[in-house]
Amino acid sequence: MGHGPLSLILLMNDRRFPWVILVPQCEDKQEIFQLTSSEQSMLLSESSTIGQAMLDTFHGDKLNIGALGNVVSQLHLHHIVRFHGDPCWPAPVWGNGLAEAYDYASFEGVMLKLSRHHADFFKWYDLREAFYKKK
Repeated sequence: MGHGPLSLILLMNDRRFPWVILVPQCEDKQEIFQLTSSEQSMLLSESSTIGQAMLDTFHGDKLNIGALGNVVSQLHLHHIVRFHGDPCWPAPVWGNGLAEAYDYASFEGVMLKLSRHHADFFKWYDLREAFYKKK
């Protein structure tokens, strides 16, 4: 979808939830404590900024943030907007139900909504470029 000063911003291809992943562009890092102090501060700033933008945009009940790394070891932070009554509530989203892929129109809607936030902090990719990057 775009990038911040430290991280790529990816959209999880599951339209059941607004779900963004921050991927710090730091080689050979699997854990937050492996980042420098300034990288940790920037990651927290990016996470807080994207999290607030997601809650403001999608009017969720809760924001789940997780850095699991069990499947993909590269350091990344999941940001998932949750709603009372969503398909998995109150259980975690991981391993719960089948993902529902975005079509272009749905992806465009999410991208347009999020790209209105913090254009001074995040650089958002061109819509078509971003959609086809995820394929």
